[in-house]
Amino acid sequence: MIEYFYSVHSAFAWIGANRLQEIADQAGRRIVHRPFDFIPVITAANGGTYLDISAERMKYFFGREIDRWAEMRDQPCIHTRPVFHDEPQNLAAGMVLAAQTAGQDVNGLSREILGMHWRDDGNINGRDDLTRAAKAADLDPDPLILAALTPDVQAQFRAYTEEAIQRSVFGSPTYVVDGDMFYGQDHLEMVERALQRPFRPSPA
Repeated sequence: MIEYFYSVHSAFAWIGANRLQEIADQAGRRIVHRPFDFIPVITAANGGTYLDISAERMKYFFGREIDRWAEMRDQPCIHTRPVFHDEPQNLAAGMVLAAQTAGQDVNGLSREILGMHWRDDGNINGRDDLTRAAKAADLDPDPLILAALTPDVQAQFRAYTEEAIQRSVFGSPTYVVDGDMFYGQDHLEMVERALQRPFRPSPA
């Protein structure tokens, strides 16, 4: 399997989504979605404080890099930060987890939710936009929306957030192949290689 740690509002998760699916299909591996709450994970990775990034770095990493990688991966992506980017992630993440638990097309749903947000400037916490995303993935949105905020599903969302912290995940997306962690969609080709032939362990 490929463990897939990510935030459901992540630009780079969206940019890498189709390539991840291609790699998983070619390797015959299942993608196990572990969506996490972004701010607690990033805060823990940054030693207890949220990232304080200069305007210049923001413009580069979340501007130019998004533009270039979206072009490289042929993923349509809005240039500006989505209007609803700071909305809670619980509902969208809960839908992903509900679909995964039910054995539905979680990969397709996840891609459509990410695309709704970064391709269409949709609301990550908006039921209408999430309904359209589910329908685009050929899934019935109503049961997923009903299940998304139930205590069991939200407990799983919190558990994956805590797992990401405990395993030192420090950004979205992060992929884990047989215990080897790869941060960033720009490492997907290394994920592909690891599925074919594992990398040598680092010296102790």
